[in-house]
Amino acid sequence: MWRKYTAEFLGTILLVFFGAGAATLILGYRIFGSSLAAGLVAISLTFGLIYAALVYVIGPISGGHVNPAVTFGAFISRRIGPVETLGYWAAQLAGGIVGALLLLWMMRTSPLYSRARIGLGANGYGVHSLLRISAGGAFLVEVLLTTFFVLVVLSLTREEASVAVSGMGIGIALALANMIGVPFDGASVNPARSLGPAVVTGGAVFSQVWVFLLAPMVGAILAAVLNFLVHPVPAGLIGRRKQAENAAPPPTLPEAD
Repeated sequence: MWRKYTAEFLGTILLVFFGAGAATLILGYRIFGSSLAAGLVAISLTFGLIYAALVYVIGPISGGHVNPAVTFGAFISRRIGPVETLGYWAAQLAGGIVGALLLLWMMRTSPLYSRARIGLGANGYGVHSLLRISAGGAFLVEVLLTTFFVLVVLSLTREEASVAVSGMGIGIALALANMIGVPFDGASVNPARSLGPAVVTGGAVFSQVWVFLLAPMVGAILAAVLNFLVHPVPAGLIGRRKQAENAAPPPTLPEAD
């Protein structure tokens, strides 16, 4: 069990370090100048590619959740138990904070970096949003994007799904969620991704982090419900039933008196 928690901890560190790092460099330093489109593509690809890599690397160990919303969706879908869920959450949230601390440590090696001015790729609304979206708007965006993303994850991690393509499919889904979500609120769909930079940055973005902790969990609930509708039979249940039927001895008729 601790091997799973360690995998989730390290995986979330890498996700936040690379993903929030790309957001910090591109949105904070304006690496692409006035080309917002190029910046959005770069951030989206960074999140998508690192998540795809993590699915292949730690997926065989822990499932490669690195996201409390994904873990919550798996719990509601009866794939993991309550104790394992709590352990995953603790590992992921801790990993998000450590990943943000490592990113801050690296950013501080540059004399051009200012945490107050450039930030750390945190999510936010109002003045912290490119589109100046409201708190209610950010909540709606996160619910919708997380529902889409977690539904894709649950669908591609069923026993019947192809393991070979699941990582890239999940990575593409996260990239798409970021591509549309970054202009609104920085695109969270992951409470651990939001908590780490918010805790390390502090100030106003920390006061807004409740949206990005709560909304993705609501999205996870909706995704689990939709997953039941699309795949009503629990993953692997049919296969286990067939194996049990093949292994069971044929029924015998009662002897006549």
